[in-house]
Amino acid sequence: MSDTAPPERLCVHESIDEKVPIESFVNTLDDLSVPVEIVGDDASFNETDVITSYRPRDGFLDAGWVHCIRAGYDEFDTQAYEDAGTPLTNSTGIHGTTVSELVIGYMLMFARRHHVYRDKQTRHQWYEPSYDRPFTVEGESACVIGLGTIGRGIATRANTLGVDIVGVRRSNESVPGVSTVYSPDSLQKAINDVRFVILAVPDTPETEDLISTAELQCMRSDAYVINVARGSVVDEDALISALEDDIIAGAGLDVFRTEPLPESSPLWDFEEVIVSPHQGSTTNQYHRDLAELTKEIFRQHQSGEPLRNRVV
Repeated sequence: MSDTAPPERLCVHESIDEKVPIESFVNTLDDLSVPVEIVGDDASFNETDVITSYRPRDGFLDAGWVHCIRAGYDEFDTQAYEDAGTPLTNSTGIHGTTVSELVIGYMLMFARRHHVYRDKQTRHQWYEPSYDRPFTVEGESACVIGLGTIGRGIATRANTLGVDIVGVRRSNESVPGVSTVYSPDSLQKAINDVRFVILAVPDTPETEDLISTAELQCMRSDAYVINVARGSVVDEDALISALEDDIIAGAGLDVFRTEPLPESSPLWDFEEVIVSPHQGSTTNQYHRDLAELTKEIFRQHQSGEPLRNRVV
């Protein structure tokens, strides 16, 4: 199958409606040179079709190119795409603003106690924290683990608030706004004296349980874990134990091993844990962000150029 078979139709799989309003997404694609069609699981495809989808389907392998609107493509069988010769792309690289703003929100909430004020408000309770609890993020430190688009966005925004940023990445290349870059082998050294440990790494075998008992125990007792990467990156049992034993101060979590987070999870019940339902990238303009990336890669496919964000 040719990577550059002339596309005749862009198929928008109905699963996209799980993430963004599908009609809004389709309307933003109206300037493409081919028809845009919403398709369901019963649709069939050939190499002149290109597909954008939230979920994988077996029939997609017959298409000329498939685009996953998520940054995480772990549900897609990459070996099957490679065997079929079907290009697969993802939506990494467009979340630097949205996800980093969520992280900054977590940091400010923990620092200025907004999460507790809101909890007390729902109970009509006037609450004044002890003098030593509120703090400013200015003058604090954070370690950003993973310095891709999201990690760099976090570093830039936190740095403007006066937070000293160190980072962890495989390359030792310097990053604007990051004072020190550590290798993954020096992870514990990187996180042992910062107020915020922020995870922005992809889900890979190497990042499974990246933060577990040993890492949590080497952190400061007033430190917070913030995870906007994937649930698998943090050992949840170890995190719960660390919170129960006051090993760390708290956690801001947008991703979990099981989503939705089960009602039985102890993570719901900690005052110093903020739970958000995997919404780091979601804004009322997210459909436009996804559509603009889709159009960019579509035109590359159409002209036979290398595809941005190609996974396979």
